[in-house]
Amino acid sequence: MSPDEDAVVRHRLHAKFAGPSWLQPWLERHSGLDLDATGLHVHLGPWSVSTPLANLAGAEVSGPFKPWRALGVRLSLADRGLTFGTNAARGLCVRFREPVPGIEPSGLLRHPSLTATIAEPDLVADVLNQAIGA
Repeated sequence: MSPDEDAVVRHRLHAKFAGPSWLQPWLERHSGLDLDATGLHVHLGPWSVSTPLANLAGAEVSGPFKPWRALGVRLSLADRGLTFGTNAARGLCVRFREPVPGIEPSGLLRHPSLTATIAEPDLVADVLNQAIGA
């Protein structure tokens, strides 16, 4: 995808978040994935990850997951990967060339990958991989 192209992929995170019902509308408005010429932007409530297209190494579909490892904002102790999860079915795992900040506000802890449980992860993985020539 060249910088002058206007192609945009926009997806909401898939399924209802496992939490209080009064929180659902807010999370639905403040959670999603955007991919455009400026880069990738993913957010779940107050947490977010943004990175330019040049920092994307590739994407693949992953899952199913164990519910206690898939719901909410999670840090993998094995590889420092970050998860923005709303269900245990399937998600999109995006790998970065250089780790990105995301789980804590100082940005000192950086993540080599992000898994987000979006709608249509196969479609978004294909578009992302095509956009970066992977």
